Amino acid sequence: MTEYPKTQCAIQIVGPDEFIVNDHKAIDPVGPHQMMLKVEACGICFSDTKLLHQFNTHPRKSEVISGIDVEALKEIPSYRPGTEPTTPGHEPVVRVVEVGEKVTHFAVGDRLLVQADWKHLRTAKSNAAFGYNFDGALEEYVVVDERCVVSPDGEEFLIHVSEGPSAAAVGLIEPWATVEGSYAWAERNHIADGGRLLVVGEGTIDSLTAEHTPAEIVRVEVVELDSLEGESFDDIVFFGADPEGIEKAALLLGIRGVMCTVLSGERIGRKLSLDIGRVHYDFTRFCGTTGSDPAEGYAWIPANGELRENDTCAFIGAAGPMGVMHTMRAVTSGVKGLSVVGTDLSDERLENLKKVVGPSAEKNGVPLEILNTSTQPLEYGYTYVTCLVPVPPLVSQAVDMCAEGAILNAFAGIPAGTFGDFDLQGIIERKIFMLGTSGSDVSDMRTVLKKIEEGIIDTTISLWAVTGMAGFGDAIGSVITRTSGGKIMVFPMLHDLGLTPVSELAEKFPEVAAKLNDGLWTKEAEEALLASAK
Repeated sequence: MTEYPKTQCAIQIVGPDEFIVNDHKAIDPVGPHQMMLKVEACGICFSDTKLLHQFNTHPRKSEVISGIDVEALKEIPSYRPGTEPTTPGHEPVVRVVEVGEKVTHFAVGDRLLVQADWKHLRTAKSNAAFGYNFDGALEEYVVVDERCVVSPDGEEFLIHVSEGPSAAAVGLIEPWATVEGSYAWAERNHIADGGRLLVVGEGTIDSLTAEHTPAEIVRVEVVELDSLEGESFDDIVFFGADPEGIEKAALLLGIRGVMCTVLSGERIGRKLSLDIGRVHYDFTRFCGTTGSDPAEGYAWIPANGELRENDTCAFIGAAGPMGVMHTMRAVTSGVKGLSVVGTDLSDERLENLKKVVGPSAEKNGVPLEILNTSTQPLEYGYTYVTCLVPVPPLVSQAVDMCAEGAILNAFAGIPAGTFGDFDLQGIIERKIFMLGTSGSDVSDMRTVLKKIEEGIIDTTISLWAVTGMAGFGDAIGSVITRTSGGKIMVFPMLHDLGLTPVSELAEKFPEVAAKLNDGLWTKEAEEALLASAK
């Protein structure tokens, strides 16, 4: 058996808005189905702040209810549901240092990227996740169970990576994969087969059910909507333009539900209060038609959120950590005829965006305009708008900037239950598709890894600062206040290193700064940092 210290340094969330730096957390034992992973590095994510705020009310902090035997859960020491203190950190690169006798998919020495969403393990409202209801990587060692990271159909949630890229480069794949996933997510342009269909008002649905068959169809009048409180539907077809009725019906959308408003020549007299947070986290979608056939509303839903040839793109909040990723993905996408506008309110951050993304845009022949919208507001006419600021009015304003047939990617992590006022009439008339996604899957991570290997992107362009455990408080604080200039990478083995922006390395660690490449992170700089702290 491999020898370890009895305790380690770890970050633990112990309650809503309460965390500790625990320098004596026990290192869990390795059972027959389990592996000990040594953490090389782990990124801090805005999603970590949501877990910190919500703690046991977060849907991924709740108990696992299916996908694994209850007795197996009892065998996993790192399972921390409910109010149990949990170690966050879902963006790591790790090394296998011990395996149990029944582990078959992984071996000692494997270097791995973690896909944190273990979607085959369901909770009441979401799925199990590494760094949520299972201990994550903001500690030196973490135990995972093979039954959690290999699904029943054989999908592995630990991805093998080479020794080539730095730990920071690999650790940054996960947030880049969430960006990738927002474009790759497959949309549905028909009613759900075997689902629940709610029809509100008078109108025919024959065209919808000609090729797709719901398991149940419920028909009600607008005045009867209150009687359905607490129910959920996969599809809702609303005949008419009654704003209060549409708002009530929208509350009945289930996860991944689609609502089609059939105006039949009527007009909605005001903006509607809609749950924009659910568009992002529950994948709810809105469509419609000015005519009388609901199939026309579903027909203009795109296959996915991918950029299209000749799109005029606006990225709102482009100079933030996720905005840089979205903007870089656009200019390196290879889609013909793109033009890109990146916006922010900080000249300093915009200058960094230009420095980081500008060379790639020029290399690929993609026009890139950088705007401070405090002095140069965006105007109407964009065919693709991505909003990266979690402020509902900004998403609402983005609708107003969308041209006919535009896609609006509401990527900002606005919590479910957050409402905003939206021009649904304009959305329907101009056939604007508003999408939102949360998280990523294994295929998204593999796509990003391939792009790294082929030299298409360098994930470390989004690295703003490094830290050890001592700097976690400052790091998470900068993410909460959005004062960070990019992603932050934690090296758990470095207990005493405080939050250190890459731009300040020359002053604090000149031997590390000397290994940077034009101010950007390198594997050599990482090695120098780890050596300097020993």
